[in-house]
Amino acid sequence: MSPPRFRQNKVHCSMSSLTLTTIQTDVKWEDKAANLRHFGERIMSIPEPTELVILPEMFSTGFSMKPEVLAEKMDGPTMVWMRETAARKRVILTGSIIAEEEGRYFNRLIWMLPNGQYGCYDKRHRFAYAGENERYTAGHKRLVASVKGWRVLLLVCYDLRFPVWSRQSPPQAGDAAVEPEYDLLVCVANWPERRAHAWRTLLCARAVENQCYVAGVNRIGEDGQGIYHSGDSMIIGPLGETLHHSAATADVFTITLQKDDLAHIRQRFPFWRDADRFSIEP
Repeated sequence: MSPPRFRQNKVHCSMSSLTLTTIQTDVKWEDKAANLRHFGERIMSIPEPTELVILPEMFSTGFSMKPEVLAEKMDGPTMVWMRETAARKRVILTGSIIAEEEGRYFNRLIWMLPNGQYGCYDKRHRFAYAGENERYTAGHKRLVASVKGWRVLLLVCYDLRFPVWSRQSPPQAGDAAVEPEYDLLVCVANWPERRAHAWRTLLCARAVENQCYVAGVNRIGEDGQGIYHSGDSMIIGPLGETLHHSAATADVFTITLQKDDLAHIRQRFPFWRDADRFSIEP
């Protein structure tokens, strides 16, 4: 694995800010020990203070269709590693793993707090093109996590293609006090280079239509199926502007987002209030 570039967008921190770090790197195919060691080194080497560290989809194994071999229960070694790493670095740590529960397998995103408590989101949209729908059970509930007054919607890879699942719900008529459901959308992925244009476009679209920040974190390198990943991890502002983009290289990037800037944009351009109301079937 190539050495990463450690980069930072230096912005004044405050109670309305959120500092996050994205880790874009290669993932050793179906080798948990090597991947946990590698990501542990990357995380502990982050030089500046950070509050949220984002890893790719299935960061400990790669996007494998062998859950019967690689899946872990919620007290397995990857969860233990996440708990210990979050505590040591004093950060929230998020990324998806292969989980097993009651004989079913899930592509499960973990939101691990430094105190050992965690939330889960099971990927709703399984990638049928690769047979994920045949091996994994779909989730049915969104997870909106909270940190420092920020609300964070968590998605996994293919979810990004389905805008209804991530759509902000508009307020009821006449309810001026209601705010958007979330401020930051995080999407962790193993998104192939051959569809990288769609990845970049969809990240920008989700930011614009939901008037939120978006952080998309992808892997690089060739996986065990011979599929190449170009990374293209991105952080997008609520007007669709690119705040960070890293293509095809190992990269550890830290940025501080300002909630005051987000609030100003939403007040100046309150487009989200005019959205259509809808419901989502299980």
